[in-house]
Amino acid sequence: MKIGIDNIGFYTSNLFLDMAKLAKKRNEDPNKYLIGIGQEKMAVIPKTQDIVTLGANAASQIVTDDLMDEIDLVIVGTESGMDNSKSAAAYIANLLGLKNSIRTFEIKQACYGATAGLQMAKDYIQIHPDKKALVIGADIAKYGLKTKGEPTQGGGAVAMLVSANPKLLAFDGDSTYYAEDVMDFWRPLGYSEAKVDGKFSTNVYLDFLSHVYADYQDTYGAKLTDFASFAFHLPYTKQGLKAIKFLIQNEPEEVQASYLNKFEASRKYNKIVGNLYTGSLYLSLLSLLENADFLKENDKIGLYSYGSGAQGEFFAMKLVEGFQSVLTGKTKNLLAKREEISVEEYEKIYQSTLNYRDNEVFDVTEDHARYVLAKIDDTKRIYIKQF
Repeated sequence: MKIGIDNIGFYTSNLFLDMAKLAKKRNEDPNKYLIGIGQEKMAVIPKTQDIVTLGANAASQIVTDDLMDEIDLVIVGTESGMDNSKSAAAYIANLLGLKNSIRTFEIKQACYGATAGLQMAKDYIQIHPDKKALVIGADIAKYGLKTKGEPTQGGGAVAMLVSANPKLLAFDGDSTYYAEDVMDFWRPLGYSEAKVDGKFSTNVYLDFLSHVYADYQDTYGAKLTDFASFAFHLPYTKQGLKAIKFLIQNEPEEVQASYLNKFEASRKYNKIVGNLYTGSLYLSLLSLLENADFLKENDKIGLYSYGSGAQGEFFAMKLVEGFQSVLTGKTKNLLAKREEISVEEYEKIYQSTLNYRDNEVFDVTEDHARYVLAKIDDTKRIYIKQF
C-alpha cells in the first residue's frame, strides 16, 4: 500500500518587503542579501495573523467538504506556539469545522516539527488506511530589527494531507536520522525573538546532512543519480545551495551542473517568502513541484529536514501517476497578488507584534484572509472566519 502526500496547501500574508530596499536602509550592499543569503523578498505578517490563522488558511486550500469525515488526525509542527498548553491544532480543527472525534496536538523541535508530524501521520495511515491526516508546519521567524538575522525572517504555513493511495507523492522506503544536543539556535521562554549562532548553525546543518545522507546511502544502497532532484530545509536559500553543493561535490561537472540547475526550481518560492521554520522544507518541495519542467511520474525526490538543537532526517518520496493534476497554481497566484510595503511600515508592523495586550481588539478590515485573529478577550485568543 502506498502512503504519502495527497495534496499540499500554502499560505502567507499579502504583505512583503523588498530585500534590496531593506539592505539600503541598513547601509548594506543589496547583494549581501540578494546573493549572500539568497533572499529577494520577505513576507511580513500583520498582527491579525499568527500560526493558527496561517495554518488554517493554508489548510483551507486543500480541505474540502468531502474530506471532513475522513480526517481524524491533525498535527501542527511549530516553534511559534501561541499557548504553553493548548495546541494550535485544536484551534485549527475548530476553525476548519472538522468533526470532534479527532486527535489534535502540536509538536516542537525547531524547524523539524512538521517532518516529525509527517512521519507520525505516515505510521498512523499505515494502520488506518481509510482515514486521512492533516499535517501543518506554521511559523513566524523573528530575530529582531537591525540584527544579523533580520534578513532571514519571514512567515507562513504549509498544510499537507496524508493518505493511502496519494495523488501527489508516495513515501519511498524509510528515513535515516541523527540527533545531538547542541546550542546553535534557541528561544528562551518569554522571548518572542530567537537567538542564533549563525555560523555554528550552518556548520551543524551541513554536518547532520553528511550523517543522514551517508547513512541513507549505506542502508539503502542509494546513489545521487537515483534522485531526480532534492528539497532542503531553507532558513535562507543560500543554505540550500551549500547543501546541494555538498552532495554533488564528487560528481562529474555535467552532473553537478544539472543538479545545481534543478535546485533553482526548489528555492524560487522561499526566495520571495523567507524563513517558515517548520514549513520551509515543504515550501521548497512545493516550489520544486510547481516550477520544475523536468519532473515526471515515478521520479524520486530526496528531502533533507533539519531542526536546530538539533535533529536531522533524510527521506525520499516518489511522484505518483497523474501528480500534475494536483498542482493548481494557487501558490503562484497568492504570491503574485501580494502588496509591497516600505521599510518603515514593516518596522511598525514588527513592533506591534512583539506585544499583545489583554482585551485588545484588532482592525481586520485590511486583512483579506479567510481566517484572522480578531481580539484577545480575558487572555483568550478569538479567531473569526471572514468568508
